[in-house]
Amino acid sequence: MKAAAFWAMALPLLAAPSPRLIYTKTFPHSSPEYLKLVIDRSGALQYSEAPNDPQPVTAHLSDSDTAQLFDLAGQLNYFKTPLESGLKVANTGKKVFRYEDGAGASSEETFNYSIDEAAQKLLAKLEDIASSERAYIDLDRTVHFDKLGVNDALAEIEALWLRKELAAPDQFVPLLTRIANHESFMHLARERAARLKDEFSKPIAASDTGTVANQQ
Repeated sequence: MKAAAFWAMALPLLAAPSPRLIYTKTFPHSSPEYLKLVIDRSGALQYSEAPNDPQPVTAHLSDSDTAQLFDLAGQLNYFKTPLESGLKVANTGKKVFRYEDGAGASSEETFNYSIDEAAQKLLAKLEDIASSERAYIDLDRTVHFDKLGVNDALAEIEALWLRKELAAPDQFVPLLTRIANHESFMHLARERAARLKDEFSKPIAASDTGTVANQQ
């Protein structure tokens, strides 16, 4: 029994690494100036705003969202072909799409602007995830350190929701519940939090944006 238990624990450690997508953007004088998303084929997600962030935000994408991202990467030949348009357009940051196959091989493309439809779709989805994680970080910060700023943080989340740009609304529910139930927050913020919690707790259609579950 002891040997069986040992191998049951060891087998996951011996399993081959999973393929993953990595998105980075560097844009000096913007906020943030740097961001990085790492998305494992299993759906595990990390978001950070520093190259060597020791405590990235962790989350988990739904199977359907993960499959959609990797399908778009496949349409782009896993970033083995150029994505840069070459057009004279405004600088919107240095973007890097990277694919690691889990067996040691990798490929990546760097671009400012791409006219490829699949690249634009992938970029939009990744930016939605990044914006949602920033909104989560801001709400978490205000809840703990700036109660007067909570309503403004909620307003930004609501704006993303109304524009259908909020990835993983369910990740906000624990914080929204805390705000709605705690009398130390302004009445306006409590009402907005309760309303958003009800909206975000509803079943989400497969066509809706985002199903990330935050695990921070």
